[in-house]
Amino acid sequence: MSFLKKLFGGGDKTEPVAKTEEPLDYKGFAIVAAPMADGGQFRVSGLISKQFGEETKIHKFIRADVFADRDAAVQATIRKAQLIVDQSGDAIF
Repeated sequence: MSFLKKLFGGGDKTEPVAKTEEPLDYKGFAIVAAPMADGGQFRVSGLISKQFGEETKIHKFIRADVFADRDAAVQATIRKAQLIVDQSGDAIF
């Protein structure tokens, strides 16, 4: 849970906080794109979560891909997350 505080602004102030998009439902998984600012560009980064009964499991991912435009990074993040879900399913947790 502490990494969520860092991601959404409650953690260590030395780390940049990623602005997140609204969750997107994909095959029962919630995908949240949160591209990270990186030297004037945006790095592909996000969260994939799924509810298992009372428990929510979360997988955070960061990729090496960078884009000059934040919107392009958001779209790439969504595509990467969908690919992760398609290839791994529940095994990502």
